Amino acid sequence: MASPQPLTRMVVATPDPDHDLLAQLLAGELALSSSDLKAASQSYAKAMLISSDPEVAGKAAALAIAIHDPEGARQAIDRWQKLGASTAQLAQARAQLAMEQGQAEEASRQLGLLIGSGDKDAWRMFGRVLIGSRDPALAGRLLESLATPDHLPADPKAWLAMSELGEQLNRHVYAQQIADGALKRFGTAETYAWAAQLKLNNGDRSGGLNLLRQAQVKDPNNIGLRLTYASLLGQSGQYTQASHLLEKGPQNAQTYALRAALAANAKDNKTLQQVYAQLSQAPDEVRNTSVYLLGQLAEVLGHKDEALKWYDQVSDEDDHAFDADLRSAILLQDLGRSAEAHQQLAEMQTDYLDQPAQLRRAYEVDADLYLREKRYPEAIDSFSHALQVVPDDPDLLYGRGLAYAEIGKIDPAVADFRRLLTIKPGDVDASNALGFTLADAGRDLSEAEQLIAAARAAKPNDPSIADSWGWLQYRLGHLDQAAEVLRNAWQSGKDADVGVHLGEVLWKQGHREQAQQVFDEVRREDPHNLALQQTLKRLEP
Repeated sequence: MASPQPLTRMVVATPDPDHDLLAQLLAGELALSSSDLKAASQSYAKAMLISSDPEVAGKAAALAIAIHDPEGARQAIDRWQKLGASTAQLAQARAQLAMEQGQAEEASRQLGLLIGSGDKDAWRMFGRVLIGSRDPALAGRLLESLATPDHLPADPKAWLAMSELGEQLNRHVYAQQIADGALKRFGTAETYAWAAQLKLNNGDRSGGLNLLRQAQVKDPNNIGLRLTYASLLGQSGQYTQASHLLEKGPQNAQTYALRAALAANAKDNKTLQQVYAQLSQAPDEVRNTSVYLLGQLAEVLGHKDEALKWYDQVSDEDDHAFDADLRSAILLQDLGRSAEAHQQLAEMQTDYLDQPAQLRRAYEVDADLYLREKRYPEAIDSFSHALQVVPDDPDLLYGRGLAYAEIGKIDPAVADFRRLLTIKPGDVDASNALGFTLADAGRDLSEAEQLIAAARAAKPNDPSIADSWGWLQYRLGHLDQAAEVLRNAWQSGKDADVGVHLGEVLWKQGHREQAQQVFDEVRREDPHNLALQQTLKRLEP
């Protein structure tokens, strides 16, 4: 009879889950991934008992502290100590536990052990204990009592970290004292910069700027310092000084962006051109992260074709991808490529179906472009789609109301303006638009008068409101008053529609030569003005 194979009698021992290290570690990590700290703590508490790795015990201690389990934390810390945790690690954990329980004396003792441990990361660990405390008042007291100038190491970073921590804990006097001490002892650019920040926080702008200037002198190639100093100069209106500061030294995407912003605020096209030329030739890593800015600069400088090329290079992952596509559509329209502009917006309306804010904007710009082309039915359609995304949006209602009025659909125009005034009672533009629409249609003139009068009181120098008021007077038969109001509005702005209205009033007054002069001027201003064409056809059948 053949002997049985040896393996047929082998019994493989499989530990139960509580004693399976891998199972407990996996369970702990899975719990952490779903933010279940309690389950994670339970798994790591079991894992540390069967593991000889001190890191497992350290994690068990941190989790027990996080879920406010002091007994579990003490057991984990003891286990961690047996497995070889450093003096600094143990002091940090015990300090955290004491802070958690409000034991100020024990926390102070352990933090003292921590900073006296000689560990290279001791002060970073010290700061972590305090910033993670649920009791900021206790953390502040311990900071002031332990992180004193005679205890802090000869390292400016530690001094600055403690000063920043003091500021976060609302210990402003302490923060300033440590910052001043660091400035006096080390005098590095970073100490000047932080001291400057504190002065700025306390409202001392000139003192902060002075320290930043000194910091920049100490480290003229520090891009971060130059950006901070230049930003503050710009906020003070010192655009030229800020620009000169940024022109010198190393450049990156941020310096170019701030230089462009400063020049734009100062309306300095020469500097904008300079920034555009330099950025266009910058190293690839800078230029490739600045293509949207390059498009903006090209557009501002009137290089529309170049702007389109830059916008086309903005990647889909870029934060400015949507804005680049939107600007491209507007530029295409400006370049006479209307069909491409609307096609671009149609694609955006598909791409951003799940992003309401962007979808609304894509429809709105589409509608605005149709308005510019006087394609009012298409504009109404785009506004209506946008209103399906954002019902009762005031700007969309206003735009659609104007489009309805332009093609003589008075009832829906009036409905949109009335709805807008329900949402924003007393809105000046809506009041004027509704008043003008009623007046132009010869309907409800008393209501129109009330609406336009209210708008006129709110904006007495607005030419479009003056135009509405003058046109209302014309509809009421007050020709002399209409002519006076419209003449003043026409002279202040030379708006084509105002000129058409003035010309018609003068014509009706019998001043046909004067009317013709105004019509001729309107034609020079806007050769294809549809209102002028319709008015002349009506007056000269």
